[in-house]
Amino acid sequence: MTTPVCAGASTAAVPATPSPAYPSFASYMRARQPVLLRTARSLTANPADAEDLLQTALTKTYVAWERIEDHRALDGYVRRALLNTRTSQWRKRKVDEFACDELPEPEPSVGTADPAEQQALRDAMWRAIAKLPTRQRAMVVLRYYEDLSEVQTAEVLGVSVGTVKSAVSRALGKLREDPELALAR
Repeated sequence: MTTPVCAGASTAAVPATPSPAYPSFASYMRARQPVLLRTARSLTANPADAEDLLQTALTKTYVAWERIEDHRALDGYVRRALLNTRTSQWRKRKVDEFACDELPEPEPSVGTADPAEQQALRDAMWRAIAKLPTRQRAMVVLRYYEDLSEVQTAEVLGVSVGTVKSAVSRALGKLREDPELALAR
């Protein structure tokens, strides 16, 4: 097919001008907001702060919309606005830290044991459980750590309920006699 060299005004094709990818700020914002929000979330710890940060950066972009020459680089402009805004917020933050001679320690609440003692007791319990025979250990763990019933434990291990009851009873007796656990009581 050939193209006519000369054409009348009525049949002449209007030269195609490339339309901008985002003819308006609203269409840009609708198209790119989810991606830009992910970027804002990576700059802040709180999702609500990320939304505020993005809103501020988009406001700055809207104000400069007519001055931005290359609309293909809008994402870079908004990302830079996000980063600059976040940096400004970080610099302006109020710090409620004061230098003092002693570190403030929370008062221990009544009825709670020392976390280090609780951890030591847990470690002693696991060492005692590790000393049990494999089958008894499995039954104790399923019964008391996985919180399965005797019937469920029997089904998992493929044994009778009576076997579970007697093996767990023997295992608990051995745990009561363990010298390391006796010291922790």
